[in-house]
Amino acid sequence: MSADLWLVVGLGNPGPSYAGNRHNAGFMVLDTLAARTGGKFKAHKSRAEVVEGRLAGARAVLAKPRTYMNESGGPVKGLQDFYKVPLERVIVVHDELDIPYGAVRLKQGGGDNGHNGLRSITKSVSAKDYLRVRFGVGRPPGRMDAAAFVLKDFSATERKELDLNVERAADAVEALVAEGLAVAQNTFHTT
Repeated sequence: MSADLWLVVGLGNPGPSYAGNRHNAGFMVLDTLAARTGGKFKAHKSRAEVVEGRLAGARAVLAKPRTYMNESGGPVKGLQDFYKVPLERVIVVHDELDIPYGAVRLKQGGGDNGHNGLRSITKSVSAKDYLRVRFGVGRPPGRMDAAAFVLKDFSATERKELDLNVERAADAVEALVAEGLAVAQNTFHTT
């Protein structure tokens, strides 16, 4: 096992038509992290795009699956096996309906809460104890279906703070790598 290597996976759907969707918050955060490392995403045989570099002083592989959200597990398992990363060093960055827009929450393990990307990963890695950085997108208005809501772009009002919120989530990933879960939670669960 590569005990000193981190695997950070951002969830989203591939292609330009999904780029601004709430469901692609994970991809947005990974793009920010890649820019911080100075790396560019390249195709990997695991059906993902990857950047290898240093994150918060540690070796890391940043990855965005090239599959649709509900099939994210295959690429994550492929990357975990290829790079020999232990599950406790796998971080998944994803959108979360049950957190207010802009809030960032970190945790280890838990259920999938109806999130098809998490469900696919949990099934593929045969465990749910991976680390999660949850990007709050809030609940849909009125009776709007949750699936339809996450497949819509962020609203004009949300977009005003989107870059700042994406940067904050990227900071949370770096804090998790550098300082561990408890310290990162104490820092980012204050708002």
